[in-house]
Amino acid sequence: MTFTQLEYAIAVDTYRHFAKAAAACFITQPTLSMQLHKLEQELGVKIFDRSKQPVVTTAAGIDVIAYAKKIIEERDSLNDFLQLKKGVMAGELKVGIIPTLAPYLLPLFIPSFTKKYPLVKLIINELTTETIISRLREGRIDTGILVTPLNEAGIKEYVLFYEEMMAYISPKNAAYKKTYVLPQDIDPNKLWLLEEGHCFRTQIANLCQLRKASAEGSHFEYEAGSLETLRRLVELNDGITILPELATLELSAKQKKLVRQFKKPVPMREVSIITHRDFLKKRMIDVLKKEITDALPEKIARNKSPNVLPV
Repeated sequence: MTFTQLEYAIAVDTYRHFAKAAAACFITQPTLSMQLHKLEQELGVKIFDRSKQPVVTTAAGIDVIAYAKKIIEERDSLNDFLQLKKGVMAGELKVGIIPTLAPYLLPLFIPSFTKKYPLVKLIINELTTETIISRLREGRIDTGILVTPLNEAGIKEYVLFYEEMMAYISPKNAAYKKTYVLPQDIDPNKLWLLEEGHCFRTQIANLCQLRKASAEGSHFEYEAGSLETLRRLVELNDGITILPELATLELSAKQKKLVRQFKKPVPMREVSIITHRDFLKKRMIDVLKKEITDALPEKIARNKSPNVLPV
């Protein structure tokens, strides 16, 4: 039994297709099939049912794959540990980040991080909060960057910063005339929202005490997948959306005229880095935390947390 054979088995279980798994492993399908046949012979069990398409992992195979993932994870952890003992920051760091943070936060720290730590391979995926938590528990990612507090058992949260929630208001909307806005100034029927599954949507609902129902006689209802889409909808229509502070920093002078702060206490969102357990990549994650906080704009770095919205 070899690490390589176990990795091939994991690939087939993931892709449920021998050709796709072979391509992902950068080998030919006959080579992959031969190695898995040897593994099955050595273990004395069939890992995959090849008679079905897509390929099905057998009952015994499910247990083998679970052990294989643990073995590969421990191997990678040992390699990372040995590199750290030598004083070398090297290895892979798998990070999940929510979509309402990724386009605004990643450009701030990625260039500096990759320049300082060229031997660290950052693997970053945009994921919902629910998926980040799930993948952390499964060991499929090492850390997550998202909005807290989560109050999830076994999940450790390390606050990175706080950012204001800001209203983005069409000039056609009555609230545009206000210097500062209150949650009650927002008409739920004129509020553009992210689609279900985004924690930012939940925070807006909490902020506005929103139980949104479409307006009587409305012929159009739309829930967006990104903050940029919401912003464009406000610019072109009569409406309001809510943006996190980071999303307002690169707006043009014309666009910034549509931004309104809330009256104090200003609603804030808490952004944290999370882990599932203490493990050998702690030092790498500590370095990531420092690079993020060092790259923050001064105003956001100074923000406090008197009015954090629940997730």
